[in-house]
Amino acid sequence: MKTLPTIPFLPYGRQSIDEDDIRAVAAVLASDYLTTGPVSQRFDEVLAQTVGARHAIGCANGTAALHMAALALDLGPGDCIIAPAITFTATANAARFVGAEVEFADVDPNTGLMRPEDAAAALARAKAKGWRPRALFPVHLAGQICAMSELAQLADRHGLGVVEDACHAIGGSQDGHRVGDCAFSTMAAFSFHPVKTVAMGEGGALTTNDDGLAERLRLLRSHGITRDPSQFQRPDLAFESDGGVNPWHYEMVELGFNYRLSDIACALGLSQLAKLESFVVRRAALVARYDHALAALSPLLQPIPRRPGDQPGWHLYVVLMDFAALGRSRAQVMAQLRAAGIGTQVHYIPVPEQPYYVERYGRPLLPGASHYFSRCLSLPLYPGLGDADQDRVIAALHDVIGSP
Repeated sequence: MKTLPTIPFLPYGRQSIDEDDIRAVAAVLASDYLTTGPVSQRFDEVLAQTVGARHAIGCANGTAALHMAALALDLGPGDCIIAPAITFTATANAARFVGAEVEFADVDPNTGLMRPEDAAAALARAKAKGWRPRALFPVHLAGQICAMSELAQLADRHGLGVVEDACHAIGGSQDGHRVGDCAFSTMAAFSFHPVKTVAMGEGGALTTNDDGLAERLRLLRSHGITRDPSQFQRPDLAFESDGGVNPWHYEMVELGFNYRLSDIACALGLSQLAKLESFVVRRAALVARYDHALAALSPLLQPIPRRPGDQPGWHLYVVLMDFAALGRSRAQVMAQLRAAGIGTQVHYIPVPEQPYYVERYGRPLLPGASHYFSRCLSLPLYPGLGDADQDRVIAALHDVIGSP
Protein backbone atom coordinates (compact mmCIF):
# COMPACT_ATOMS: atom_id res chain seq x y z
CA MET A 1 0.00 0.00 0.00
CA LYS A 2 1.36 3.38 -1.00
CA THR A 3 2.11 5.77 1.87
CA LEU A 4 1.03 9.34 1.31
CA PRO A 5 3.74 11.94 1.93
CA THR A 6 3.39 13.76 5.23
CA ILE A 7 3.15 17.53 5.26
CA PRO A 8 6.05 19.05 7.22
CA PHE A 9 4.97 20.83 10.37
CA LEU A 10 5.75 24.55 10.41
CA PRO A 11 6.44 25.78 13.98
CA TYR A 12 6.01 29.42 14.94
CA GLY A 13 9.79 29.74 15.27
CA ARG A 14 12.94 27.65 14.96
CA GLN A 15 16.69 27.93 14.66
CA SER A 16 18.48 28.24 11.31
CA ILE A 17 21.63 26.10 11.51
CA ASP A 18 23.93 25.41 8.57
CA GLU A 19 27.24 23.65 7.94
CA ASP A 20 29.24 26.74 8.95
CA ASP A 21 27.64 26.61 12.39
CA ILE A 22 28.34 22.90 12.74
CA ARG A 23 31.99 23.33 11.71
CA ALA A 24 32.44 26.19 14.19
CA VAL A 25 31.14 24.07 17.08
CA ALA A 26 33.16 21.02 15.97
CA ALA A 27 36.34 23.13 15.96
CA VAL A 28 35.79 24.03 19.61
CA LEU A 29 35.06 20.42 20.51
CA ALA A 30 38.50 19.54 19.12
CA SER A 31 40.19 22.41 21.02
CA ASP A 32 41.54 22.77 24.55
CA TYR A 33 38.59 24.83 25.81
CA LEU A 34 35.00 23.69 26.11
CA THR A 35 33.81 26.02 28.86
CA THR A 36 34.76 29.69 29.17
CA GLY A 37 37.83 30.44 27.08
CA PRO A 38 39.07 32.51 24.13
CA VAL A 39 35.97 31.94 22.00
CA SER A 40 33.74 33.29 24.77
CA GLN A 41 35.89 36.40 25.01
CA ARG A 42 35.74 36.84 21.25
CA PHE A 43 31.95 36.48 21.31
CA ASP A 44 31.67 39.38 23.76
CA GLU A 45 33.91 41.53 21.57
CA VAL A 46 32.03 40.76 18.34
CA LEU A 47 28.60 41.25 19.93
CA ALA A 48 29.64 44.66 21.25
CA GLN A 49 30.88 45.64 17.78
CA THR A 50 27.72 44.29 16.15
CA VAL A 51 25.31 46.38 18.23
CA GLY A 52 27.61 49.38 18.66
CA ALA A 53 28.04 49.22 22.44
CA ARG A 54 31.24 49.71 24.42
CA HIS A 55 30.83 46.42 26.29
CA ALA A 56 29.00 43.11 25.88
CA ILE A 57 28.86 40.53 28.64
CA GLY A 58 27.67 37.12 27.48
CA CYS A 59 25.79 34.98 29.97
CA ALA A 60 23.78 31.79 30.35
CA ASN A 61 20.45 33.04 28.96
CA GLY A 62 18.20 36.08 28.71
CA THR A 63 16.80 35.53 32.19
CA ALA A 64 20.32 35.56 33.65
CA ALA A 65 20.98 38.80 31.76
CA LEU A 66 17.92 40.47 33.30
CA HIS A 67 18.81 39.16 36.77
CA MET A 68 22.37 40.48 36.45
CA ALA A 69 21.02 43.87 35.36
CA ALA A 70 18.86 44.06 38.49
CA LEU A 71 21.85 43.11 40.64
CA ALA A 72 24.13 45.64 38.94
CA LEU A 73 21.60 48.40 39.64
CA ASP A 74 21.61 47.37 43.33
CA LEU A 75 17.84 46.87 43.36
CA GLY A 76 16.44 45.49 46.57
CA PRO A 77 13.55 45.53 49.05
CA GLY A 78 11.54 48.74 48.92
CA ASP A 79 12.63 49.42 45.34
CA CYS A 80 10.52 48.74 42.28
CA ILE A 81 10.82 48.53 38.54
CA ILE A 82 8.31 49.53 35.89
CA ALA A 83 7.73 46.70 33.41
CA PRO A 84 5.03 46.17 30.77
CA ALA A 85 2.25 43.70 31.43
CA ILE A 86 2.83 42.06 28.03
CA THR A 87 6.17 40.28 28.16
CA PHE A 88 7.65 36.96 29.22
CA THR A 89 7.68 36.46 32.99
CA ALA A 90 11.48 36.80 33.18
CA THR A 91 11.31 40.59 32.75
CA ALA A 92 9.32 41.03 35.94
CA ASN A 93 10.97 38.13 37.76
CA ALA A 94 14.35 39.88 37.55
CA ALA A 95 13.11 42.37 40.13
CA ARG A 96 11.64 39.73 42.38
CA PHE A 97 14.89 37.73 42.32
CA VAL A 98 16.54 40.62 44.22
CA GLY A 99 13.59 41.43 46.49
CA ALA A 100 12.32 44.45 44.54
CA GLU A 101 8.71 44.97 43.50
CA VAL A 102 7.14 45.31 40.05
CA GLU A 103 4.65 47.94 38.99
CA PHE A 104 3.10 46.70 35.78
CA ALA A 105 2.50 49.27 33.08
CA ASP A 106 -0.29 49.04 30.55
CA VAL A 107 0.58 48.81 26.85
CA ASP A 108 -0.63 49.96 23.48
CA PRO A 109 -3.59 47.65 22.79
CA ASN A 110 -2.50 47.17 19.18
CA THR A 111 1.29 46.77 19.44
CA GLY A 112 1.75 45.45 22.99
CA LEU A 113 4.50 48.03 23.56
CA MET A 114 4.83 50.08 26.75
CA ARG A 115 4.42 53.73 25.78
CA PRO A 116 5.90 56.69 27.72
CA GLU A 117 2.43 57.59 29.04
CA ASP A 118 1.97 54.00 30.26
CA ALA A 119 5.29 54.13 32.10
CA ALA A 120 4.45 57.53 33.61
CA ALA A 121 1.11 56.26 34.92
CA ALA A 122 2.79 53.20 36.43
CA LEU A 123 5.39 55.43 38.09
CA ALA A 124 2.63 57.45 39.75
CA ARG A 125 0.95 54.27 41.01
CA ALA A 126 4.23 52.93 42.39
CA LYS A 127 4.96 56.15 44.27
CA ALA A 128 1.43 56.18 45.70
CA LYS A 129 2.17 52.75 47.19
CA GLY A 130 5.30 54.08 48.88
CA TRP A 131 7.68 52.14 46.65
CA ARG A 132 10.93 53.61 45.33
CA PRO A 133 10.91 53.41 41.52
CA ARG A 134 14.48 52.70 40.41
CA ALA A 135 14.32 51.52 36.80
CA LEU A 136 12.29 51.18 33.64
CA PHE A 137 12.39 47.80 31.87
CA PRO A 138 10.90 48.49 28.41
CA VAL A 139 10.36 45.41 26.22
CA HIS A 140 10.85 45.47 22.45
CA LEU A 141 8.01 43.05 21.81
CA ALA A 142 8.20 40.85 18.68
CA GLY A 143 11.15 42.95 17.49
CA GLN A 144 9.36 46.32 17.43
CA ILE A 145 11.16 48.98 19.43
CA CYS A 146 9.71 51.08 22.23
CA ALA A 147 9.91 54.89 22.04
CA MET A 148 13.34 54.90 23.63
CA SER A 149 14.17 58.60 23.42
CA GLU A 150 10.95 59.56 25.21
CA LEU A 151 11.34 56.79 27.79
CA ALA A 152 14.91 57.93 28.45
CA GLN A 153 13.67 61.48 29.06
CA LEU A 154 11.09 60.17 31.51
CA ALA A 155 13.76 58.12 33.28
CA ASP A 156 16.06 61.14 33.52
CA ARG A 157 13.33 63.26 35.11
CA HIS A 158 12.77 60.63 37.79
CA GLY A 159 16.37 59.47 38.30
CA LEU A 160 15.76 55.96 36.96
CA GLY A 161 17.96 53.44 35.23
CA VAL A 162 16.76 51.97 31.95
CA VAL A 163 17.20 48.29 31.10
CA GLU A 164 16.02 47.42 27.60
CA ASP A 165 14.62 43.92 27.35
CA ALA A 166 15.86 43.46 23.79
CA CYS A 167 15.54 39.69 23.81
CA HIS A 168 13.27 39.88 20.73
CA ALA A 169 15.03 42.66 18.89
CA ILE A 170 18.66 42.06 17.93
CA GLY A 171 19.42 43.48 14.50
CA GLY A 172 16.82 46.23 14.73
CA SER A 173 17.36 49.98 14.71
CA GLN A 174 15.50 53.17 15.58
CA ASP A 175 16.37 56.67 14.41
CA GLY A 176 19.84 55.51 13.38
CA HIS A 177 20.56 53.75 16.69
CA ARG A 178 21.05 50.01 16.74
CA VAL A 179 19.18 48.04 19.37
CA GLY A 180 21.72 47.38 22.11
CA ASP A 181 23.93 50.43 21.54
CA CYS A 182 22.51 51.80 24.82
CA ALA A 183 22.18 55.34 23.46
CA PHE A 184 19.02 55.70 25.57
CA SER A 185 19.53 53.06 28.24
CA THR A 186 21.81 51.89 31.01
CA MET A 187 21.91 48.30 29.76
CA ALA A 188 20.26 46.12 27.13
CA ALA A 189 19.50 42.43 27.61
CA PHE A 190 19.52 39.83 24.83
CA SER A 191 18.45 36.20 24.47
CA PHE A 192 19.92 33.62 22.09
CA HIS A 193 17.33 30.88 22.58
CA PRO A 194 16.77 28.75 19.43
CA VAL A 195 13.59 30.55 18.38
CA LYS A 196 15.37 33.92 18.50
CA THR A 197 17.16 35.49 15.52
CA VAL A 198 20.60 34.43 16.81
CA ALA A 199 20.58 30.91 18.26
CA MET A 200 23.09 29.48 20.74
CA GLY A 201 21.01 26.65 22.22
CA GLU A 202 20.83 28.68 25.38
CA GLY A 203 22.56 32.01 25.81
CA GLY A 204 22.13 35.66 26.64
CA ALA A 205 24.05 38.89 27.03
CA LEU A 206 24.00 42.40 28.39
CA THR A 207 25.43 45.41 26.62
CA THR A 208 26.37 48.71 28.25
CA ASN A 209 28.53 51.78 27.71
CA ASP A 210 29.34 52.10 31.43
CA ASP A 211 32.84 50.77 32.23
CA GLY A 212 32.06 50.29 35.91
CA LEU A 213 28.84 48.41 35.25
CA ALA A 214 30.60 46.17 32.73
CA GLU A 215 33.27 45.27 35.26
CA ARG A 216 30.64 44.45 37.86
CA LEU A 217 28.57 42.39 35.41
CA ARG A 218 31.62 40.26 34.58
CA LEU A 219 32.04 39.59 38.29
CA LEU A 220 28.37 38.74 38.75
CA ARG A 221 28.36 36.16 35.95
CA SER A 222 31.30 34.28 37.46
CA HIS A 223 30.69 33.77 41.20
CA GLY A 224 31.79 37.31 42.09
CA ILE A 225 35.38 36.11 41.69
CA THR A 226 38.25 38.25 40.47
CA ARG A 227 41.82 37.37 39.48
CA ASP A 228 42.77 41.03 39.05
CA PRO A 229 45.60 41.84 41.53
CA SER A 230 44.48 45.48 41.69
CA GLN A 231 41.22 44.31 43.32
CA PHE A 232 42.73 41.88 45.82
CA GLN A 233 41.85 42.55 49.46
CA ARG A 234 43.96 39.79 51.00
CA PRO A 235 47.58 40.71 50.23
CA ASP A 236 48.74 38.21 52.85
CA LEU A 237 47.33 35.42 50.67
CA ALA A 238 47.72 36.99 47.25
CA PHE A 239 51.37 37.98 47.11
CA GLU A 240 54.75 36.40 47.73
CA SER A 241 57.34 38.18 49.84
CA ASP A 242 58.98 39.61 46.73
CA GLY A 243 55.68 41.13 45.60
CA GLY A 244 54.86 38.50 42.98
CA VAL A 245 51.29 37.27 42.68
CA ASN A 246 50.61 33.72 43.77
CA PRO A 247 49.45 32.06 40.54
CA TRP A 248 46.62 30.11 42.21
CA HIS A 249 45.10 33.10 43.98
CA TYR A 250 41.61 34.46 43.36
CA GLU A 251 39.18 36.36 45.53
CA MET A 252 35.41 36.36 45.79
CA VAL A 253 34.65 40.04 46.27
CA GLU A 254 30.85 39.78 46.12
CA LEU A 255 28.12 37.18 45.82
CA GLY A 256 27.89 36.18 42.17
CA PHE A 257 26.49 33.36 40.07
CA ASN A 258 27.65 30.78 37.58
CA TYR A 259 26.05 32.53 34.60
CA ARG A 260 28.95 32.04 32.20
CA LEU A 261 28.72 30.87 28.60
CA SER A 262 30.73 27.98 27.20
CA ASP A 263 33.07 28.21 24.24
CA ILE A 264 30.85 25.61 22.56
CA ALA A 265 27.82 27.93 22.71
CA CYS A 266 29.90 30.97 21.78
CA ALA A 267 31.32 29.26 18.70
CA LEU A 268 27.74 28.80 17.51
CA GLY A 269 26.93 32.36 18.54
CA LEU A 270 29.85 33.82 16.58
CA SER A 271 28.88 31.86 13.49
CA GLN A 272 25.27 33.03 13.86
CA LEU A 273 26.27 36.67 14.40
CA ALA A 274 28.11 36.57 11.07
CA LYS A 275 24.73 35.83 9.46
CA LEU A 276 22.69 38.32 11.48
CA GLU A 277 22.18 40.78 8.64
CA SER A 278 20.94 38.08 6.26
CA PHE A 279 18.63 36.71 8.98
CA VAL A 280 17.14 40.15 9.59
CA VAL A 281 16.68 40.78 5.87
CA ARG A 282 14.94 37.43 5.34
CA ARG A 283 12.66 37.93 8.32
CA ALA A 284 11.73 41.40 7.03
CA ALA A 285 10.95 39.94 3.59
CA LEU A 286 8.68 37.32 5.14
CA VAL A 287 6.93 40.01 7.18
CA ALA A 288 6.31 42.05 4.01
CA ARG A 289 4.88 38.98 2.22
CA TYR A 290 2.55 38.29 5.14
CA ASP A 291 1.43 41.93 5.25
CA HIS A 292 0.54 41.91 1.56
CA ALA A 293 -1.14 38.51 1.47
CA LEU A 294 -3.19 38.93 4.64
CA ALA A 295 -4.48 42.43 3.92
CA ALA A 296 -7.66 40.99 2.38
CA LEU A 297 -8.57 39.36 5.72
CA SER A 298 -9.02 42.67 7.52
CA PRO A 299 -10.76 43.46 9.83
CA LEU A 300 -11.10 39.90 11.15
CA LEU A 301 -7.32 39.52 11.01
CA GLN A 302 -4.83 42.37 11.04
CA PRO A 303 -1.07 42.52 11.55
CA ILE A 304 0.10 44.55 14.53
CA PRO A 305 0.60 48.16 13.41
CA ARG A 306 4.12 49.40 12.76
CA ARG A 307 5.94 52.19 14.55
CA PRO A 308 6.91 54.71 11.84
CA GLY A 309 10.63 55.09 11.17
CA ASP A 310 11.70 51.90 12.96
CA GLN A 311 13.56 49.05 11.31
CA PRO A 312 12.60 46.12 13.53
CA GLY A 313 14.69 43.01 13.92
CA TRP A 314 11.58 40.87 13.69
CA HIS A 315 11.42 37.91 16.07
CA LEU A 316 7.69 37.22 15.83
CA TYR A 317 4.95 37.85 13.31
CA VAL A 318 1.90 38.71 15.39
CA VAL A 319 -1.61 39.19 14.06
CA LEU A 320 -4.64 40.49 15.92
CA MET A 321 -7.76 38.40 15.36
CA ASP A 322 -11.35 39.25 16.21
CA PHE A 323 -12.26 35.81 17.51
CA ALA A 324 -15.74 36.88 18.63
CA ALA A 325 -16.66 38.15 15.16
CA LEU A 326 -15.10 35.03 13.65
CA GLY A 327 -17.34 32.86 15.82
CA ARG A 328 -14.48 30.69 17.04
CA SER A 329 -12.22 30.75 20.05
CA ARG A 330 -8.48 31.22 19.74
CA ALA A 331 -7.96 27.61 20.81
CA GLN A 332 -10.25 26.44 18.01
CA VAL A 333 -8.40 28.54 15.44
CA MET A 334 -5.04 27.22 16.67
CA ALA A 335 -6.33 23.64 16.48
CA GLN A 336 -7.59 24.19 12.95
CA LEU A 337 -4.21 25.56 11.87
CA ARG A 338 -2.37 22.77 13.65
CA ALA A 339 -4.44 20.21 11.74
CA ALA A 340 -3.07 21.87 8.59
CA GLY A 341 0.49 21.44 9.89
CA ILE A 342 0.92 25.01 11.10
CA GLY A 343 2.10 25.94 14.57
CA THR A 344 1.08 29.14 16.32
CA GLN A 345 1.63 30.60 19.77
CA VAL A 346 0.40 33.37 22.06
CA HIS A 347 2.86 36.06 23.16
CA TYR A 348 1.95 36.64 25.95
CA ILE A 349 -0.48 36.04 28.79
CA PRO A 350 -0.23 39.33 30.74
CA VAL A 351 2.30 38.73 33.51
CA PRO A 352 0.12 40.32 36.27
CA GLU A 353 -2.46 37.62 35.50
CA GLN A 354 -0.02 34.88 36.54
CA PRO A 355 -0.99 33.30 39.90
CA TYR A 356 2.24 34.35 41.64
CA TYR A 357 1.68 38.00 40.81
CA VAL A 358 -2.08 37.93 41.43
CA GLU A 359 -1.39 36.61 44.93
CA ARG A 360 1.20 39.32 45.53
CA TYR A 361 -0.46 42.36 43.97
CA GLY A 362 -4.04 41.49 43.09
CA ARG A 363 -5.31 41.94 39.54
CA PRO A 364 -4.61 45.43 38.18
CA LEU A 365 -6.90 47.03 35.63
CA LEU A 366 -4.77 47.27 32.47
CA PRO A 367 -7.21 47.48 29.55
CA GLY A 368 -4.59 47.86 26.82
CA ALA A 369 -2.81 44.66 27.87
CA SER A 370 -6.11 42.78 28.18
CA HIS A 371 -7.28 43.86 24.73
CA TYR A 372 -3.95 42.98 23.12
CA PHE A 373 -3.85 39.56 24.77
CA SER A 374 -7.41 38.75 23.76
CA ARG A 375 -6.55 39.08 20.05
CA CYS A 376 -2.86 38.22 19.54
CA LEU A 377 -1.58 35.17 17.68
CA SER A 378 1.98 34.51 16.49
CA LEU A 379 2.42 32.89 13.06
CA PRO A 380 5.47 30.99 11.74
CA LEU A 381 8.47 33.28 11.18
CA TYR A 382 12.08 32.15 10.77
CA PRO A 383 14.72 32.46 8.02
CA GLY A 384 14.32 28.84 6.93
CA LEU A 385 10.62 29.35 6.22
CA GLY A 386 10.43 29.07 2.43
CA ASP A 387 8.04 31.09 0.29
CA ALA A 388 6.04 27.93 -0.45
CA ASP A 389 5.85 27.16 3.26
CA GLN A 390 4.63 30.67 3.97
CA ASP A 391 2.06 30.35 1.18
CA ARG A 392 0.71 27.28 3.04
CA VAL A 393 0.28 29.40 6.17
CA ILE A 394 -1.44 32.16 4.21
CA ALA A 395 -3.78 29.73 2.43
CA ALA A 396 -4.69 28.08 5.75
CA LEU A 397 -5.52 31.45 7.28
CA HIS A 398 -7.74 32.29 4.33
CA ASP A 399 -9.48 28.95 4.87
CA VAL A 400 -9.92 29.65 8.56
CA ILE A 401 -11.33 33.12 8.04
CA GLY A 402 -13.51 32.03 5.13
CA SER A 403 -14.93 28.82 6.60
CA PRO A 404 -18.16 28.83 8.64
